[in-house]
Amino acid sequence: MDTPIAKELLDILACPKCKASVMLTEDMHGLLCEKCRLIYEIRDGIPVMLIDEAVPADEWKAG
Repeated sequence: MDTPIAKELLDILACPKCKASVMLTEDMHGLLCEKCRLIYEIRDGIPVMLIDEAVPADEWKAG
């Protein structure tokens, strides 16, 4: 399955809150910061890297 964003972009993205690297969620609809336990949604192929719009990992329901 193709990723919703380019690997090159994923390699340079960092959590805006703690600056740690992020990784794709299992459902490939978000980017997870394991340090903060926040998920940043990917909308129309664009990661929304806004702290105010991040979802705690335990509350994440993609779709």
